[in-house]
Amino acid sequence: MSFDGVFTHLVTKELSETLIGGRISKIHQPYQNEIILVIRSKGTNHKLLLSAHPSYARIQLTEIAYQNPETPPNFVMMLRKYLDGAILTGIKQLENDRVVHFTFNKRDELGDLQNIVLVVELMGRHSTILLLNEANGKILDAIKHIGSSQNTYRSILPGAIYIAPPKQDLLNPFSVNDVALFDALSQLPQLNGKALQQKFQGLGADTAQEVAFRLNKNPNEKVATWRNFFKELDHIKPTLTVTETKEFFTPIVFNYLIKDAISQTNYPNLNELLDAFYGDKAERDRVKQQGGQLLKKVENELARNQTKLKKRLKTLKDSENAEEYRQKGELLTTFLHEVPKGANQVVLPNYYEEDRPLEIKLNPALSPNQNAQKYFHRYQKLKNAVKLIYQQIDEAKAEIAYLESVLAQIEIAGPMDLDLIKEELVAQGYLKKTTKRKKAQSKSQPDQYLTDDGTIILVGKNNLQNDQLTLKTARKTDYWLHTKNIPGSHVIIKSSNPSDETILAAAELAAYFSKYRHSAQVPVDLVQVKYIKKPNGAKPGYVIYENQKTYYVTPEEDIVTRLQKQ
Repeated sequence: MSFDGVFTHLVTKELSETLIGGRISKIHQPYQNEIILVIRSKGTNHKLLLSAHPSYARIQLTEIAYQNPETPPNFVMMLRKYLDGAILTGIKQLENDRVVHFTFNKRDELGDLQNIVLVVELMGRHSTILLLNEANGKILDAIKHIGSSQNTYRSILPGAIYIAPPKQDLLNPFSVNDVALFDALSQLPQLNGKALQQKFQGLGADTAQEVAFRLNKNPNEKVATWRNFFKELDHIKPTLTVTETKEFFTPIVFNYLIKDAISQTNYPNLNELLDAFYGDKAERDRVKQQGGQLLKKVENELARNQTKLKKRLKTLKDSENAEEYRQKGELLTTFLHEVPKGANQVVLPNYYEEDRPLEIKLNPALSPNQNAQKYFHRYQKLKNAVKLIYQQIDEAKAEIAYLESVLAQIEIAGPMDLDLIKEELVAQGYLKKTTKRKKAQSKSQPDQYLTDDGTIILVGKNNLQNDQLTLKTARKTDYWLHTKNIPGSHVIIKSSNPSDETILAAAELAAYFSKYRHSAQVPVDLVQVKYIKKPNGAKPGYVIYENQKTYYVTPEEDIVTRLQKQ
């Protein structure tokens, strides 16, 4: 389901029950288009996420961790000025539109009470968040500044009078009376989702399709069917439905999705449902935004090393012909008087092969003797190169394997893991060390999971952490897992005698936190830590091992989530 007017209506109701009367204790802007308000309400701190992301715009309470930038953006500084310590007095949705007003009450510098409104417009790429003085209707600031050259209908700039988005002349599906409802449904040329969207305000494609599905099943009881659907929304059953092509979050079970559903998971409230749906998607997008430059750097380094390996393999292949160059040089020297000047080639008897005629290419700009010396020079160059070429090929392969592992880690990293990967690349010389001082960060720890029998499983999130986990943290009797010949995380089972169920769970984690997390039948090696060694001078995360046993598993996100929650 899209975050449409109907879902906005329900989320607004849920947030009101939890947050009204609460006081803002902290305000953060961890990402470009997102605000976090920490609101203390009914003895509990709640993290309210307001997102104006072009693809993931929403309002919700969240439990997902985030990392704040070193320097607060201007907009969050303005929010802190007006809203720090303010009391939330109201949350209101405009009609059934995707516009929500959060009204706060706070005393100004003179001690007078003032109402400040935080407006959130959830409209795809036009989504925005703005701070509004309720008394004069002026915009104090906005997360995105939009001038008249960008939008002729309204400007969203500090000091401008706030103009609401254009109103749709459509029926509100929650408040429409029976007569108007019957007339509207009767006038539809076709009873489908698109037709309903053109008559009723705030119906997303999925909601409209579900209503149309129910109406078509009961064509003679349209008004009653409509009322039953919206009455059912009073008793929500948040559901995440997964089909072969898409995921849907819905406030109740949508009947039209059941036939195509691979799985359906229920959640206790809408906010947990939204975390489950948006969490991974938003994290991946944030990593893509924040790690774009990092990703490009690693990809460029990888391409450079792949080109280097290709050239060295060619040199190795050419070295097999080194003896042929020496022979041609010897033949040109022996029959120097028979080689015409300015010729492109010459045919000479090859006394190395019973005087068989051998065609030798020449540079017409060089003398016969110079052509002979050129062949000797090429022979000597290849002979010298072959002494180092095997070592250089191994070094290039090691570089490629390391960079591929870093790429895999960036793909599965959260925004908070990127700094650790950057530090690793700085330590390895791929990135320049910045002189800018950073706030002291607590030492990163591996992710921890718990199996059904109480066994702890640890998962590294970057190569430096993988080394620390495998070579220092793990006991020699613990068990280590890693995808076979595939970049991924090191996984440690903290047990000397794990059960088969625990081993399979750890193998699932190793497969999920690898480059092949979306593949089926991923090979995962299991070996006791005492059989693992790190070669001298090897890159971070690289180890060798023996006595392994290989398992084949299909990564399932649900299993990973369950192990983490336990």
